[in-house]
Amino acid sequence: MQTASSTTASAAAVGMPRRRVLGAYLEEARSECLRYLRAPGFLLPVMLFPAMFYLLFGVLMARSNGADAARYLLASYGVFGVMSPGLFGFGVSLALERDGGLLTFKRALPMPPGAYLLGKMLMAMAAAGVVILLLLAMALSLDRVTLAPLQAGALLLTGMLGVLPFCALGMFVGTLIRGQGAPGMLNLIYLPMSFLSGLWMPLPLLPAFLQRIAPVWPSYHLDRLALAAVGMNRGPLLVHVLVLAGFAAGLALLAARRLRRHG
Repeated sequence: MQTASSTTASAAAVGMPRRRVLGAYLEEARSECLRYLRAPGFLLPVMLFPAMFYLLFGVLMARSNGADAARYLLASYGVFGVMSPGLFGFGVSLALERDGGLLTFKRALPMPPGAYLLGKMLMAMAAAGVVILLLLAMALSLDRVTLAPLQAGALLLTGMLGVLPFCALGMFVGTLIRGQGAPGMLNLIYLPMSFLSGLWMPLPLLPAFLQRIAPVWPSYHLDRLALAAVGMNRGPLLVHVLVLAGFAAGLALLAARRLRRHG
């Protein structure tokens, strides 16, 4: 029954004129944004927790470490912040909606199959942008970080695009476990990954074996890009972009496969 309704919906979506297909994507993105705005108890912690973390550890406790340290902390805590909308905004909500049957209902609608996921992705990108803007506001006003407008824009763009691999990771986790277990499982991924990537303290301060395995984590590669955005990393960047793109594509394909098989 579920497969038949999904096939019918997909066929209807394929037969829709392009204008209606585009309208379906836009409407789904709008409804996704409205759903999150009407649930501030979920959205606000996702965006404000990283800002509070940066205020405590990146501004108040590290104020006397110099200009380079301030920019380093801004970039690293920015990466820590944008991971959250991708992991929790995507993973937890997907797991809950699978449990509640909403995903099955969406499949039965005459809409493009990817509109549901695109709406969540755009919402995660918007939330990541708000996180970076909050951190920039605190860095420029409280920590007196000096950034050129181009550097601030590069950090914002890095954060908004850099959330996508974590959307894929959150989506994959959301297809594996039930809604009640999703927050705990994602925290077990989010917090250790942040520490092991050098987001909370520079990698040279960590044990040597942890430094060697840091490139395993996608947050490490996004941190290299964020540091480059604020002028703290002048090394080659293409490898980090390719790793993040491969990570996002691989997990998205695995998650889509599980959704097709298990709903």
